Amino acid sequence: MTKTETADLTATMAQIRRVAEAGADIVRVAVPRDQDVEALKTIVRDSPIPVIADIHFNHTLALKALEAGAHCVRLNPGNIGGPDKVAAVTELATRLGTPLRVGVNSGSLPAHLRQLEYDNPVEALVTAAVETVELMERLEFQNFKVSMKSTSVPNTIAANRLLSERIPYPLHLGVTEAGTKWSGSLKSAVGLGTLLADGIGDTIRISLSTFHAEEEVKVAWEILKALKLRERGPVLIACPTCGRLQFDMDMVVAEVERRLEDYEDPIEVSVLGCAVNGIGEARHADFGITGAKDMGMIYSKGEPLKKVPTEQLVDELFKEIDRYYAAGKTVQRDESAAAEARAWLAENEDATAMTPERMAAMEAAAADGGDGDATLQRASPPAGGRLDEAVSPVAGRRFTRV
Repeated sequence: MTKTETADLTATMAQIRRVAEAGADIVRVAVPRDQDVEALKTIVRDSPIPVIADIHFNHTLALKALEAGAHCVRLNPGNIGGPDKVAAVTELATRLGTPLRVGVNSGSLPAHLRQLEYDNPVEALVTAAVETVELMERLEFQNFKVSMKSTSVPNTIAANRLLSERIPYPLHLGVTEAGTKWSGSLKSAVGLGTLLADGIGDTIRISLSTFHAEEEVKVAWEILKALKLRERGPVLIACPTCGRLQFDMDMVVAEVERRLEDYEDPIEVSVLGCAVNGIGEARHADFGITGAKDMGMIYSKGEPLKKVPTEQLVDELFKEIDRYYAAGKTVQRDESAAAEARAWLAENEDATAMTPERMAAMEAAAADGGDGDATLQRASPPAGGRLDEAVSPVAGRRFTRV
């Protein structure tokens, strides 16, 4: 949703273009005054994506927004002035073939549900939403989607799960008034991500306390990409770092993320802070880097490409990515450079780590007639070190680790 005064055409159109560039499929603008309706006519004409007019309290503005050409109108029948006012809006929407978004908000439930809201806030939300749907059906209007938002993440999840079982209409999802870019993104990811993973939801909006509407769109895309529901642009994988880190990974990850913004393809890029587990943890990545204090390595699909000085990791990574695209999405591999990188990796990785490769090798050895007891250990523990015995996840076998 835009953050500008809609009547300010220059600011509003600039923000609409930014959210469209960020990947928004639709955009909503507030229409609280007649001058906003006048601006809406131009906005609808010039917007690169469909425009929803957001109406509260005044059904006349909803009618004017429809006449101005809004691609959809959002209204809350509970605060628009009664069923007769809603009927006037649905009548015009039917004539124009314009869809509506109707729904309820935990902060504006009708008076007769206030006690139920205290006793059972989830049921209060669902009841209000169902009553709205029943009103639309009595008016013989079915070209609508339903939203039901709460500031509570658990209530949002529970209420939408219940509502999805009770009505056949599309659902618009959101955690209302979620908060800052940091906390609001987390709340939205948990609430919307849970519902989307359940197969619930048709459109979404991230509600953040920011003047930059495109930031909401970016969060929405990250949620969709994490669930593999939509693909747009690169996916960045980065390890959380630990005491093994020997280079400035914060700066490297930030630089990689920034430079990936120039790529539209859904390429997957990994940044590992060390070579402790080789590249097994991100072997599926299209490209990746792993580093140490003075030297690092670039790899693709789990296979080393070349070793490079740590300060050149990012530049060399993007050289390989660009070569890949220039060659028609074919990885360009120099075998001598790859062999040198493998040797570096063997010298720097943790010889005791249970990587996927080592576990596979243990399974293969057992299948070839081993006694089922696999031991993985150095010749002797380091000074002050100790030996711990643990159960291997491979068929219950035991191994020894330093």
